[in-house]
Amino acid sequence: MSPPPPPRRYGFLVALCIAVLGALLPAGPAQAASGTVQGGRLDWGIKSSFQSYVTGPIAQGSYSLTGGAATVGQNQFRFHSARGTYDAGTGAFSAAFSGGVHFLGHRESDGGHQLDLTISNPSVRLAGNGGTLYVDIVSKARGSGTVTSSSQVPFATLSLGGVDLRGGGTGVVLNNLPATLTAQGAQSFAGYYTAGTALDPVSLSADILAATTAAPAPTSASPAPSKSTEAKAPARRDTAVEDGVVDWGVRRTFREYVTGDIARGRWALSDGAEDGGALFRFPGGRGTYDDGELRAAFEGAVRFTGEHGLDLRLSRVRAVVEDGEGTLYADVAGAEFSGTRVPLVTFAADELTVEDGLVAVSEAPATLTEKGARAFGGMYRAGTAMDPVSVAVAVAEDAELPALPDLGSSAVPEPTPSASASVAARPVAGATGGDGVSPSLVAGLGAGGVLLVAAVGGFVLRQRRRAAAHGTTEDN
Repeated sequence: MSPPPPPRRYGFLVALCIAVLGALLPAGPAQAASGTVQGGRLDWGIKSSFQSYVTGPIAQGSYSLTGGAATVGQNQFRFHSARGTYDAGTGAFSAAFSGGVHFLGHRESDGGHQLDLTISNPSVRLAGNGGTLYVDIVSKARGSGTVTSSSQVPFATLSLGGVDLRGGGTGVVLNNLPATLTAQGAQSFAGYYTAGTALDPVSLSADILAATTAAPAPTSASPAPSKSTEAKAPARRDTAVEDGVVDWGVRRTFREYVTGDIARGRWALSDGAEDGGALFRFPGGRGTYDDGELRAAFEGAVRFTGEHGLDLRLSRVRAVVEDGEGTLYADVAGAEFSGTRVPLVTFAADELTVEDGLVAVSEAPATLTEKGARAFGGMYRAGTAMDPVSVAVAVAEDAELPALPDLGSSAVPEPTPSASASVAARPVAGATGGDGVSPSLVAGLGAGGVLLVAAVGGFVLRQRRRAAAHGTTEDN
C-alpha cells in the first residue's frame, strides 16, 4: 500500500482557499471603521445589599424610578437610550444612558429622610482591559445632612476580563462586567461604603451605526409637496388631535409580580403598543383639545398572563382631561372582571396648554380608582399610587411627539450573578475558539466561505491522519 501524498501535493488547495477567502472577506479598512452608538440599555443593580438595606426593617425606606428607568431580572435597574461612539480599530467604547433611581430611608420627624440618594444617567467608557462607570449623584451626607449634587462622578472601575472589543460590528453586548467602587464614588455615596468595595456587575447592550451611514436621498418617486399641493390640502382645526401617545407602566411592582417567582408570567403587546422598558406606549392618538380640555383615544393593547389565574388585557386606552384632572380609561378583559371604558386611574393635569404644537402631561402621579381596583382583581385598593401617566398629543402637523426610551435592537440575556465578562456575538475580534479561528472571521465569510473552509480543513485533517498512520510527517 503506497503512502499518502506529501503535503506539497495538496498545498495548492490551501492556496486556492486563501485566494477565494481573499475575495469573500470585506476590505480591511471597512472592518476598522468607527461608528456611532445609538440605542441600547445598561442593566445594573448598583449594590443589591444596599437595596435590601434601604427597603429592609432598619431603613424602612423605598426607591422610585425616574427618567424612564425600569427594573429587570433580580434587583436590576435598566437605564436606556444609549448614545456615544465606538472605534473598531482600538476597541474604545463610550456611551451615555438615561434614567435614574431615587433611594429614601430613615424617615425623620419632619417628613424628610436621613438617607436620600439619587443615582442617574450612567455613562461608560471602555478601552483596553477595562474602563470607568460615571453617574450623576445627588446625596445627603450622613450626620450633617448636607446635600451635594455632582455630575458624572467616576463611580466605579470596570474590568473587561480579557475581552477584546476591537473588530467592528453592528452592536456591542457585554455581560457581568465586575465593578469596583472608586474613592470618588465612595465619597459621593454618602460614605455608606469604602473605596474598593465590590458593586453589582454591569451588563450593557448598544447598537452601532457605521460612520458612513447616510440618510437616503429623496427620489423622484417621492417629491416634496409643491406650494400648489399644500394650498389644496384642507386645513385642519387647531383643536383636532393629529397624533398622540400615552406612556404608562401600570405599576412597577405589578410588572415585577408578573415576571417574578410567584406568577412566573409575562406580558405581550399587540395592535401597535410599544415597550419602553418602564412603560408601555399606546400610540395613534385621535381626538380633540379645547381650552384645557382633552379627549383622545389611543391604539394598542397589553396582556399580562401567568400562574394562579393571572390573565389581564388592557386595550383601547382613552385619556380625558376636564377641570384640571385627568382620567385614563381602558377596555378590560380579565379572569375576574371585564368591562369597556373602565376608568382605571386619575391624574393631575393642571394648566393644560399648547406648546410647540403639543399638549402634554409629563409623568403625572396616578391614583387607582374603585373600578380600577376591580380590574386588578382586588390586588390593590382604590387610592393606591400607580405608575405616573404621560400624555402627549399633537395639535399641529409639524409637532414632534416625545421619544420613546430606546432599548436598542438586540435582546440582552438576563444578567446572571457571575464575576465574568464576555462579548456576545458582536464585536468579537480577538476572541478565538479552540481551533484558532476567530468568530468574527467566520461571521464575515458567509455561507459559501464557511463551507469552503470546512471542506478544505476536513481534507487536510484526513491527510494528516493518514500520514501519521504511515509514520510520515509534514516535514517530509
